[in-house]
Amino acid sequence: MKVHTASFAVGTRGKGTYEITDRIEAVVAESGVRRGVATVFVRHTSCSLVVMENADPSARTDLHAFFDRLVPEDAPYFVHTYEGPDDMPSHIRMVLTDVDKNIPVIDGRLVLGTWQGLFLFEHRRAPHSRRLAVTVMGE
Repeated sequence: MKVHTASFAVGTRGKGTYEITDRIEAVVAESGVRRGVATVFVRHTSCSLVVMENADPSARTDLHAFFDRLVPEDAPYFVHTYEGPDDMPSHIRMVLTDVDKNIPVIDGRLVLGTWQGLFLFEHRRAPHSRRLAVTVMGE
């Protein structure tokens, strides 16, 4: 069994979704794995990973709006606000989504649906550099 690891950073411009599918596909190609799994992990507690439609950007616009309503900033009941009003909401949004994804690899490619892409979901208003780790395992 082959095991290949890689890491890279993704710069964000603040809240939103940033497609990283091509970056992960490049790591899979480097690995030489034909059949197996790619595990992607983002090393932060205020952003997350989501598989989302990548054809129509309005789907992601609706996702952003939904999370803004689901976990509002400036809620008076949040105690953890040391880094500002988006601090605790960003952590809750991360917990509701997740920091890792496992995607099958078949014939040396990620197995995603026609309109699926992998996105870094930034939950903070300020720009950040987010670090990701990828492990590809298989034959």
